[in-house]
Amino acid sequence: MKTISQAITMTLGVGMFVMLLAPRATAGCGDLSTLQGPFVFAHEAPLASLLSQPEAGKSAARGGGGASIVGMWNFQLVSEGNTGHNPSIPDGALIDFGYHQVHSDGTEIINSGGHAPATENFCLGVWGQTGFLTYEVNHFPLSYNATTGALANLINLREQITLSPSGDSLTGTFTLNVYDTKGNQVDHLVGNVTATRVTVDTTVTAAP
Repeated sequence: MKTISQAITMTLGVGMFVMLLAPRATAGCGDLSTLQGPFVFAHEAPLASLLSQPEAGKSAARGGGGASIVGMWNFQLVSEGNTGHNPSIPDGALIDFGYHQVHSDGTEIINSGGHAPATENFCLGVWGQTGFLTYEVNHFPLSYNATTGALANLINLREQITLSPSGDSLTGTFTLNVYDTKGNQVDHLVGNVTATRVTVDTTVTAAP
């Protein structure tokens, strides 16, 4: 039986969740084929260097009883528990980052900042509320070979997340399973999710 690393080499090409190519690359909605160090490590706050928070007194999401996951978020997926992966991924390594929009109709969309458009950086999913301030996301990226344009992998990203009482941030865990086009699982990653809400006062400074 093929090992996971052999299956990745044979099926991913340039496909899913690229974890850092040269000195500062990251992984996105797709490519695992170059999943190796040196690794970029996550900021303490999601995209702290990319998005500055609104000044006091300016508009922001308001929480309380009306706190909702609906809106736009900047997020990080951070590795934890993947040291046994081939290759080993250290805890705290950045798996992906970008923007996440959550819609009131139960659908959601991610724009991955760590994934090349040629392999697909937009991906779709659904969400549901599981309890007070707790939610789950069931997300389905598709990954393509950047050279041939052929479908390379089917991915399932699941998140269990908790919204802060203020409604301005969220934390949780993720599980990422990668399949070949025949539905055979070829990789598995787990870790933590962190995100902060994007508001009309959020500004861009620099990428991670």
